[in-house]
Amino acid sequence: MNRVRAAVLAAAAISSMLLAGLSWGRLEIGWDYARMKWHGPFKVEDRLAQFGGRAKSRLAPHFAAAGAAFPPDEVALLAFKDARVLQLYARAKDQSWRFVRTYPVLGASGVLGPKLREGDQQVPEGIYRVTLLNPNSRYHVSLRLDYPNEFDVRMARGERRSNLGGDIMIHGKNVSVGCLAMGDEAAEDLFVLAAQLLPARMQVLISPTDFRHSASWLMPVTGSPQWTADLYRRLETELRQFPRQS
Repeated sequence: MNRVRAAVLAAAAISSMLLAGLSWGRLEIGWDYARMKWHGPFKVEDRLAQFGGRAKSRLAPHFAAAGAAFPPDEVALLAFKDARVLQLYARAKDQSWRFVRTYPVLGASGVLGPKLREGDQQVPEGIYRVTLLNPNSRYHVSLRLDYPNEFDVRMARGERRSNLGGDIMIHGKNVSVGCLAMGDEAAEDLFVLAAQLLPARMQVLISPTDFRHSASWLMPVTGSPQWTADLYRRLETELRQFPRQS
């Protein structure tokens, strides 16, 4: 597709969205898509050149205040559905985790409880890894999680469920269905960190609540599968290694 044709199609798409009265968040998504069509597909290196310096400048003071090395050897992202926050932790090799900062989750669909099938609009709950960076996301940039993981597949097999869905991302903008929308700056920060740490040194824990504060949530919400209680105990155990924030 040449640039002139891409520009015409992009302008037409944005005009259509304006006429349809879409929200500003949706218009931003359309504009990012138009820019991508004009530029052509980005590589991860292109995105790092574009905003890597800004992201590192934002991150470095938080790491310094936490007494954590930057760049870190390993990162953990703790997402709590009820509070709609994502906490960033980091550590050097053979050292304990240090809390770095909290990001607000600007968009997430569904309710408390695990994801069971494609189309249920649920954000998964569990312990995941970042497996892929998408520099051409329609939501600015994104980090793909390994949902469904081994636990998700095993539980589905036991219940004879199929079509579990996938393509669960942490991405920019402020709207999402089944993913975590963090806004563009936060997505850039996480994208830059992940680019330094992949393939195996960035884990993501998604929990209905922060079990370090209350164990009462270990009882699953009404309507959740029986195995949800075991999942929540596993999440509580994993969360204990991270120093609690007041």
